[in-house]
Amino acid sequence: MRKGERTKQMIIEKASGLLNTQGYMSTSITTIMDKTGMEKGGIYNHFKSKAELSLDAFSYSINTMSMTFQKAIENQNNTIEKLNAILDVFLLLVEGKPIPGGCPILNAAIESDDAYPDLREATVRAMNDLYSMIVRIIRNGIKNGEIIPTIDSETFTTIFISTIEGSLMMTKLYYDTIYINRSIGFLRDYLTKLETTNNID
Repeated sequence: MRKGERTKQMIIEKASGLLNTQGYMSTSITTIMDKTGMEKGGIYNHFKSKAELSLDAFSYSINTMSMTFQKAIENQNNTIEKLNAILDVFLLLVEGKPIPGGCPILNAAIESDDAYPDLREATVRAMNDLYSMIVRIIRNGIKNGEIIPTIDSETFTTIFISTIEGSLMMTKLYYDTIYINRSIGFLRDYLTKLETTNNID
């Protein structure tokens, strides 16, 4: 990687957590300069605008989350274990891992609107990827006889994501992890009811 590419990557990495915490559009370029140790001209030498940097930082955060999800589920033995591993990743977000500021999809979804169409489109793509990943896990579980066949994969995924993201929002709003812990506990209990007898040791 060339020096210019390394510098650009450094800016993206350092800005990603900052923007995810303070807001992709509301964080000032001065704050980004302080975080990265770069002058304004140095930053704009690599990015056409703060909006472009924000999009790249969001993409970095989403890629980080995607890799974390994949690593979490790759060594799991069955569908229920994979879904529980996904819940574990969401719990880590409360601790500021793997990126500070919480779920980047939730944060960007709240912040983006018609005034920031590029960020909104990127957020929709990220949510679609998360949604599709969980749907695939459920459908494979049904196909492999690991979970009951009567479950609707898309309905389950909608409730699964909505429950997690809603409780993350409440946890952030009230500065209290009881909301995410309640939701995760509820979902873990619900998952045991989806498991077929063939998949229970």
